[in-house]
Amino acid sequence: MKRKSPILMIAALFFLSISCSKSDIEKGVDCVGESLFEKVKNTTDPTNPKKVDFAVEYSGTNTLQSVKWNFGDGTPAETVTATGTTVSISHIYSAAGNYTVRADITVQKGGASCTSSPTRSITVN
Repeated sequence: MKRKSPILMIAALFFLSISCSKSDIEKGVDCVGESLFEKVKNTTDPTNPKKVDFAVEYSGTNTLQSVKWNFGDGTPAETVTATGTTVSISHIYSAAGNYTVRADITVQKGGASCTSSPTRSITVN
């Protein structure tokens, strides 16, 4: 088995080096770079302190595709398809408390896409 390991490793490196060209990588979406153009915001509704309005604003050059919201309170996640550069949603919490909200933001460039998942801690009164 020890003799096969180096041969398999060399074969794998050879395959990986020829399977992905520089132009293929350039066509992809840089998720780390795209996350710099994404802002997650929230505000509490002035008439209902348990209602929180969330928004993702995207200022990059690619296409904001969708945002999957996880509100941190055990309710099912909700996905909103983007129609522009901002995706908004409101959520009413059943109880006061501290919650961690996650927005799975998907950005698309041509046939490639990537998803970043920033989190935000909120307090509901």
